[in-house]
Formats: sequence, structure tokens, C-alpha cells
Amino acid sequence: MKTIGHLINGTIDTQASRTQDIFNPSTGEVSKQLALASKPTVEAAIAAAQAAYPAWRNTPPLKRAKIMFRFKELLERNADEICRLIGEEHGKIAHDAMGELQRGIENVEYACGAPELLKGEFSKNAGPAIDSWSEFQPLGVVAGITPFNFPAMVPLWMYPMAIVCGNTFVLKPSERNPSSVLFIAELLHEAGLPPGVLNVVNGDKEAVDVLLSDARIQAVSFVGSTPIAEYIYTTASANGKRCQALGGAKNHAIIMPDADMDNAVSALVGAAFGSSGERCMALSVAVAVGDEAADALISKMSEQMKSLKVGAFSDKTNDFGPLITRAHQEKVVGYISSAEQQGATLVVDGRKPTVAGYDKGFYVGGTLIDNVTADMTCYKEEIFGPVLLVMRVNSMQEAMQLIDDHEYGNGTCIFTRDGEAARYFSDNIMVGMVGINVPLPVPVAYHSFGGWKRSLFGDLHAYGPDAVRFYTKRKTVTQRWPSAGVREGAQFSFPS
Repeated sequence: MKTIGHLINGTIDTQASRTQDIFNPSTGEVSKQLALASKPTVEAAIAAAQAAYPAWRNTPPLKRAKIMFRFKELLERNADEICRLIGEEHGKIAHDAMGELQRGIENVEYACGAPELLKGEFSKNAGPAIDSWSEFQPLGVVAGITPFNFPAMVPLWMYPMAIVCGNTFVLKPSERNPSSVLFIAELLHEAGLPPGVLNVVNGDKEAVDVLLSDARIQAVSFVGSTPIAEYIYTTASANGKRCQALGGAKNHAIIMPDADMDNAVSALVGAAFGSSGERCMALSVAVAVGDEAADALISKMSEQMKSLKVGAFSDKTNDFGPLITRAHQEKVVGYISSAEQQGATLVVDGRKPTVAGYDKGFYVGGTLIDNVTADMTCYKEEIFGPVLLVMRVNSMQEAMQLIDDHEYGNGTCIFTRDGEAARYFSDNIMVGMVGINVPLPVPVAYHSFGGWKRSLFGDLHAYGPDAVRFYTKRKTVTQRWPSAGVREGAQFSFPS
């Protein structure tokens, strides 16, 4: 059975004292073994990054950008293979994997603008014959810890920008689906990246804790669940590191009485059940304003859900695939059962889907639950599965209060034809990413991604302009060249 290892200083290393099974979620069977990094392995990766840093820091941004241009071409040329690897270990259907990869490539494209992004600012004659300018200098060795649900995209949120800014990088991807991550990292080396600039270590908490505590690591970026995000942020900050940690979500969609219900339902079906609901931006709660809107939503949703196809990643006609592990499948089923036990109405039950030929896969079908209330477990916690909750309220203000009261503030949206209502919603809702008739308001690569409240720990959002700030430190230089031979007396007042 194939063993997946690490990429350290440009070389694959599969040696390890501990290994872990990698499953194919579509079949439920073990497909590979993963070498889990020990502390010395992670330290070797950090040492390789540290050794590569001086030369890479002094590489002109234009040359760094040229490598990214070649990297982009290789990603596009190898897209089918990358999507196959994602499907084998995540279960994501090919069309969904391709969408994920494309959003990752867009971040590589943005990183190709490094010469422009890193120019800094210049002021001539800020004072008499005094010039002042600022520079964006790299931090040094930085690290990223990424989740299973977007094995290609989320790492591409991080290291392309970090690298073009002049840093070197140690990546710890999810131990559930590492193959596409390693393959993509090898493509970057094929594009001309020097050994040691990007290193990939596969492991568990032991590897994470080394990255959080090692003094050579200057910054850590993380995407995952909120309890872990808070731990990452607290530990990294306590060790003097710059940190951004993106956590969990409970994304609400407000359905106003005047909404185009057919379009809203189509948007909800894709946003709630796409990728089996394993997205931090998945719409998991529909808040219907008024019983008439709620009844219409339930009727149209349950009808459209009849055509949903759940199954193996290898069938491109499927809408979504399995969940990542057997344990997560059981957790999602538990949330559905708890909703029923606590008084909600189970409209469409996806706990026992039939997937011919794949009875051991980790499947949960699309599930629709009505009459959910704020005190129910299924509402308070992030389910991270193909489950849509429907809540009924009497007014838009009540719906907004419900959203504002939740501990998470990642994404939200409103479906309405009323421009005044939409503007009031976007201006006042306490959520970081907002959609107006857009179900998944994920910013494009030249903006930045991040939520509010307990969905983000740290001051800066991911990718885009905020990434330049996160992966650099500003240095301001003030310069003056006095005329030769002119002696100047001491000045004791503060210069202005």
C-alpha cells in the first residue's frame, strides 16, 4: 500500500515511526498510509525553510512572480489529476473539485502581481531635501495549517502570497487527504521554486504544536473549526507569533416574503448541499420571514430535493459525495436525530441514503428540517453536513437579531427584491461576508476572506490585500543628504 510522506527541502521523505490510514470516503476502504511527522521531522522542515530564506528574501519580486506564472500554467495543465486526487481522498465530485481548484488558481494569479503589490510608498521632499518611503519586507519562516474540506484551495490561499512576499513556508495540511497537496507542491518546484522555500509536513497535533512553539516560525495561518482556531491563535500568540485563525460558521439566509422563491430555492439547494455541506460558507439555516414564505420554501425545497444525487466521486453526474470519515458521518446523523428529538419537523430525511454498490461509504443525503428553534443543538452547533435548517420569524428585524445573537459571524445572505431592505441588511448585520441574492458570498481573490465574532481570531483576513499585510512587515525609511562641507548645529525642538 502506498505511503504518503513529506516534502522537505525539495525531496519526498516517507520515513516515519507512526502511520495513519487514509480512507476513500466513497467506498469506506483504506486506500493509502500516511507517514505522521515527528518533532524532528517538523524541525527539519523548519530548518530547510530557514536555510532557504536569505537567498529567497533577496530574490527580486519579478523573479518570484515568474515562478508563480509557470505554477499557474502547471496547475491548469494538471487540473484533472488534481481533481482525481481530491475525489479519491475527500469524496468531492469532479465538477466541485474543479471549482475549488479554480478559486485556488485565482489566488495564484493575484500573487503574480507581486511587483505591484510590494512597491511600497514614496514621498519626495517630505521635509526640506528629505525623502521618506515605506517598504514591505518579509517576516521570515511562516507556517500554514489547513483543513480537509478544501485540500487544494485553502493552501493556495496561503503560500503563494507568503512566498512571493519573500517568506519561506512550512505547510501542515489535513491528514485526511494529503495527496493533492503534495502533488501541487511538487508542481510548484517544477515551476522553478528553489528547494526549502516550500516544505510540506503531514501529521497530527504533534506536528502542529511544533509549528506553534518553534521560535523560528514568525507567523501562523490556520483554517478549521472554532475550538481549534482559538487554541491555535492563543498558543501562537503566547509564543510571540503573528496569527490569523479562521474558525467555524453558522451561515443564515433570510428569505423575505417578496423573494423570487424559485431562484432562492435553487440557490439554497446548491449552497446547503454542495460538497456535502462541508464548507465553512455553506448555508445551513434558512430564516423565513412569515409563515407564507416558510411554507412556500418548504414545499419547493422538498420537491427540488427529490432529484438530488448523492454518490461516489467517480460519477460526474452526482451532485455531492460522501462525508470525510465514518466518525463525521455518525456525528451529522446524530445532529439530525437530536433535532427530531427536540421537536423539529424532519421534512426530508437523509440519514440512510441508498448508494448502489457503495454501501460502506460515508454518505448522508440531503436533509431538510423545519420548525427549528434557537435552543436546539442542531442550531447552536456547526453541523458541517448536507443539512438545511428552516426557522420561522415574523419580521426581518427578528431574523437579523437571530443572526447577530449567534456566536459565529462568517457569512450570511438575504433573498429579496427590496433594495432598501437589502441595503439596511448589509449595513447593519454583524457578519463579515454578506450576500444580496448571492448564496455563497465568498470574495474574489483580489478582496479578502474572513468572518466576524468567533469565526475569526486575529486582525487580518485571508488572501487578497490583507494577505500582503499579514505576510510582510512595514519598514519606513527617512533619508537626507546634507550639503558637503556645511556644518549644522544641534536642534533640540522636535522636527516638523
